[in-house]
Amino acid sequence: MPGILICVQDPDGMDAPPQPVAAVGEGDSGVSLATGAYNRLREAIVRGELRPNARLVETELAGWLKVSRTPLREALARLASDGLVETRRRGWVVREHTAQEVREIHEVRAALEGMAALLACQRASDAQIDEIIDFHHHQNRSKLEMPASDYLVEYNDAFHEAVVVAAGNERLRQFIRRNREFFFTYRIARLYSEVEAAASLKGHDEVVNALAVRDGERAERAMRQHILEARDVIISKLY
Repeated sequence: MPGILICVQDPDGMDAPPQPVAAVGEGDSGVSLATGAYNRLREAIVRGELRPNARLVETELAGWLKVSRTPLREALARLASDGLVETRRRGWVVREHTAQEVREIHEVRAALEGMAALLACQRASDAQIDEIIDFHHHQNRSKLEMPASDYLVEYNDAFHEAVVVAAGNERLRQFIRRNREFFFTYRIARLYSEVEAAASLKGHDEVVNALAVRDGERAERAMRQHILEARDVIISKLY
């Protein structure tokens, strides 16, 4: 199914200390060193590879990323403005969100992604709608024998991104991306029971059904409810 790509990572070792971050320059053609470092570190944080309260030692990061301290510090400053890292005792650490912050992030996401679902019903091509539907049903059928938490994160991100792209509003897409600083990671997914993981995936069913008939209000309502339900489960698991 071209257009919606999913790459399920092996979750083994996620409880181990953070592994070296991939070097800047590997696939970063056309971006500055500071932007490349920012992208690499942001991905490591939002995917749970760098854990909350993990110390970020500049000399180690510079070596892993193969950049000097100047672009690294620019990247860390940008991450701080995103709310992903903070200074502590003259060093940097990955920021741990409070329950209130997690609640607010999901409420903003619910509003923005609900609007994206509404716009997707109005603006997406038939091919885009069919692609989302096929992707959703294919993943549910092909992964039934796997533990749900093993693929829940990657599938969930791919599904939500496809709906946002189908909305055809790049500014909205950028706002949504900025409000996804608290990502659903393997660390969190492992806290889900099989029943909770399956229920999370099932929350996409109503969104897909609404997209299929281009019922914008129904799609918006379903997306908002799905994200707010995730909010409640995540807060109950972490706090």
